Amino acid sequence: MERPLLPNDRVAAPVTASVAAFHREVVEEVATAVSRHPVVVVGMKQNPVVKKARRILDEAGVSYEYLEYGSYFSQWKQRLAIKLWAGFPTFPMVFLDGTLVGGAREVEQLKSEGKLKRS
Repeated sequence: MERPLLPNDRVAAPVTASVAAFHREVVEEVATAVSRHPVVVVGMKQNPVVKKARRILDEAGVSYEYLEYGSYFSQWKQRLAIKLWAGFPTFPMVFLDGTLVGGAREVEQLKSEGKLKRS
């Protein structure tokens, strides 16, 4: 099922430009990491769910690139830009082979199904 999006013809050009430029350097940093590394975790400090996802990967022997953007008290705009780009509302965001697979819950499911590869 695809998520609903406002049709492009219903978004004014200045809004489109604003969203496209919104912390673009952070979005490009994440996109570059996802294209270069088999496993990428995007997270934030102080978030126990991010720690859980990383622990699951560590226990499974899966190497990953970790990108951290602030905490509950900082860099919320950068994290919002990543959420807008990915279309996923929470952290962590875990990418496997360039595909966003979800967060800790989904990584735990993949581990239980034997779909995480040691690296």
